[in-house]
Amino acid sequence: MDLNQRITAFSNLGEFLKDYLSDAPKSDLALQDFKTLTEEFTAVIETSHRQNAWFTPEYIKMALQSWSQMLTKETLTHWFAAYAASNTTSKRVAVIMAGNLPLVGFHDFLSVLLSGHHLIAKLSSDDKLLMPFLAKVLIKLEPSFESKIEFTQEKLPQFDAVIATGSNNTARYFEYYFKDKPSIIRKNRNAVAILTGNETAEQLEALGSDIFNYFGMGCRSVSKIYVPQGYDFDAFFNAMYAHQNVINHHKYANNYDYNKAVYLMSLFPVLDNNFMVLKEDKNFSSPISVVFYEYYKSIDSLKETLSSQADQIQCVVAQNFDPNEVAFGQAQKPKLYDYADGVDTVAFLLKL
Repeated sequence: MDLNQRITAFSNLGEFLKDYLSDAPKSDLALQDFKTLTEEFTAVIETSHRQNAWFTPEYIKMALQSWSQMLTKETLTHWFAAYAASNTTSKRVAVIMAGNLPLVGFHDFLSVLLSGHHLIAKLSSDDKLLMPFLAKVLIKLEPSFESKIEFTQEKLPQFDAVIATGSNNTARYFEYYFKDKPSIIRKNRNAVAILTGNETAEQLEALGSDIFNYFGMGCRSVSKIYVPQGYDFDAFFNAMYAHQNVINHHKYANNYDYNKAVYLMSLFPVLDNNFMVLKEDKNFSSPISVVFYEYYKSIDSLKETLSSQADQIQCVVAQNFDPNEVAFGQAQKPKLYDYADGVDTVAFLLKL
C-alpha cells in the first residue's frame, strides 16, 4: 500500500463523515452497508455520551465535521508534499491518546498510518469507542489497513517508538518510562487570547467559541486573556452571552458553582456573569468555567512575557499581534500542520 492509496482511503473516510453528517449519501462512495454503518455510528455516539457526559452529541459531531473538511485528497496530498515520505520503513508506533476531547488523538492516528507505520493506540477510558469505529470504516474502505491498526487499553505490546499525551505529571513518568525509545512526549498547554479593547462584537463572540467549545477542556481552548490596563469588560461579557447555554450542562454547572464558591470563600476578587468566572491570575491553566485574565502595560512587554513562557502556550488568539497568531474563533480549528506543542509529528515519524 503506497502513500497515494493511504491518502485515498482517508479521503474516502472524509467522504463517509460528510455523508453521515448530511444524513444521506451525497458522495460517490457507495458503501454497500452505509445504512448499517450510520446506524451503528449513531449508537456509538450515544454510548460515548452516556459513558462520558462531556462528550455531547453536538461536540462529537463538531469534531467529526472538522475532520470531514480536512480529510480530502487535495488537503492530505498538499500536507504530505512537504515531506519525503515514499521510502518509509514500517515501524510499530505506540500512541498513548488523551481523552479530554472527542477524537483528540485522531491527528496522531492519521499521521502514523499515512506515514506507513503500524499503529498501536492505547485508548483513554474517556474516549474508547469513536476511534475504533472510524478505524473499522477505514478498513472497509481499504482492507490493507487491518494489519496496520491495533487498539489496547492494557499494557503496550512491543513497539519501536511512542507518542504520548498527558498532564505535566504523567509526562515525567512517560519521559522516564520511554527514555530508551524515540518519542514525542506532550505536556499540558493552554491557549491564550490578546485583547486590545478595539475588538468588534463579532470578534469577541467568536472568542467565546474559543473559550466555551468542548467546555474549554482542550489544549487549544482559551483559558486566559490578556487585557490592557483599564480594560472595560462590559463588551467582553456582552459578547459572552451568546454562549450562556453552556450552563445548562449539569457537569459544567457543577464546576461553575464549585469554583465560584471556592473563590468567594477565599475572598478572591472575581468577575461573574452567572455562567463563567473571570479571575485575575498569572497562571495559564484555569479550572472549567473559569477564565484567568492579566493586565499588560504594552504590547512589546507582553510579547516578551509570552516568549519566556512559550513552553506553556499552545496557541495565541489575537489580531495583528504575532505572525503565528490564530484568528478569533479559530482556536479549535487547527490545520493539519498545526502540530501539538509545535513538534512536527510527521517529520518525527518519517525519520524512524
